[in-house]
Amino acid sequence: MQRLKTRPQFQAVMAGGIVSRTPHFALHRLVLDAALPASAGAEAEAPSAAPLPLFSMPDVWLGALVPKRWARRAVTRNAIKRQIYTVAGERCLRMPQAGYVVRLRTAFDRKVFVSATSDQLKRAVREELQQLLARVATLPLVAGAAAAAPAVGAAPARGAARAAA
Repeated sequence: MQRLKTRPQFQAVMAGGIVSRTPHFALHRLVLDAALPASAGAEAEAPSAAPLPLFSMPDVWLGALVPKRWARRAVTRNAIKRQIYTVAGERCLRMPQAGYVVRLRTAFDRKVFVSATSDQLKRAVREELQQLLARVATLPLVAGAAAAAPAVGAAPARGAARAAA
């Protein structure tokens, strides 16, 4: 499993679409064929002009996006990110090779989870992440959202799903 490190990598995967959701998390996926360069011949003609690929090798690529808006304390954000990488590391052999971003989409209630590093919070996060990643193992690699993903570098169209319906 490789980790996403650059902003363009995160943007490309986020543009790929959401393939799974839980009450607190969303999982974005980008099929790596769409992110690799289109032709090897173009690279051979002008190697200095060819852009570097976002994903250097076919593998499971994972990024964690935990905004301050939903986890105010840094200790909470870091604990959630550690859980994301740990759970995904255990399941990466069952996941199709693609780029993934696990995004926290709502806050965990601070009245229920008082401590940022409580065992209760870690358990709740782990259970949701296991549900989220278990769903992706059963999905086909060319899902509707991933198949209709815009080209890498293109801005995602807002409201495109509503316009198509």
